[in-house]
Amino acid sequence: MDQSGVGGARRSRREVGQLGEDLAVDFLDGLGWVVLARNWRCRYGELDVIAAEGRDLVVVEVKTRSGSLFGDVAEAVTPAKYQRMRRLTGMWLSEQDVHWPVIRFDVVAVQLNWGALPTVSHLRGVF
Repeated sequence: MDQSGVGGARRSRREVGQLGEDLAVDFLDGLGWVVLARNWRCRYGELDVIAAEGRDLVVVEVKTRSGSLFGDVAEAVTPAKYQRMRRLTGMWLSEQDVHWPVIRFDVVAVQLNWGALPTVSHLRGVF
């Protein structure tokens, strides 16, 4: 289902995704991370969030669900998606003048719950 009753209104798929990403960034900000880029795009795809945790670069895939009908949110990140994230990260890095000693890939899963506050899960170092 592409709609969510969160906040009492039905939301489009795009709105649900944007809300989830905003909540994920708020979560990362709360951890003291510095968000370097959001929705970085090139012709091969998009990286949701690129952030710094101290001296580590963290590329974050954000997955948002408005129901539990299709299982755990993080299950939606496939091996093919991980490969694409790696390739896109290399492209993003080629545009930067900074060397990162550690590059990590995380997933932030946002579950929008009808009539309750959203829940956020953070999976560190998924591959």
